Amino acid sequence: MPSLLKQLSGGDLRSIGRSNEIVSLVSAKPRLFGELFRALSSGDRLVRMRAADAVEKITFARPNLLRGRARKVLELAARAEEKEFRWHMALLLPRLALSRAQRMAAVDILHDYLRDRSSIVKTFAMQGLADLAREDRSLMSRVLPLLEKLTEDGTPAMRARGRKILKRIGAS
Repeated sequence: MPSLLKQLSGGDLRSIGRSNEIVSLVSAKPRLFGELFRALSSGDRLVRMRAADAVEKITFARPNLLRGRARKVLELAARAEEKEFRWHMALLLPRLALSRAQRMAAVDILHDYLRDRSSIVKTFAMQGLADLAREDRSLMSRVLPLLEKLTEDGTPAMRARGRKILKRIGAS
């Protein structure tokens, strides 16, 4: 079997390539998750992006695979520059088992993502903040006014996501 890294490489940046195949493979053989997770640090932008896509999809159903990886995910998210990587990190952060200090670091990272030029990154940062606040209700007083403002003033995608988030948390 070719390495996951090879399967994630090549092709066009606008394509997820074979990442859905990787999702199926790793979901069936979770012992391969470590190799996939290491690909998040690849020097190849395409590999990083596709690995982030696959990790995000896999951990939606199996967040436990991120156990023990919070520090690394926070580090990767904090230094992420590419929008394709950032939007996946925004969704991964709330899936982590975080200490109070790590949770505040995640909130800071997501606040930074709200200044990104990409509407998708901003939209997923909103979702990440809402998910963190649902896990830690003490964040709600900080996050709710921000979500309300972004729902009013943001891009069409942000407004649509914001309405769904606010409805789900019972704020509107």
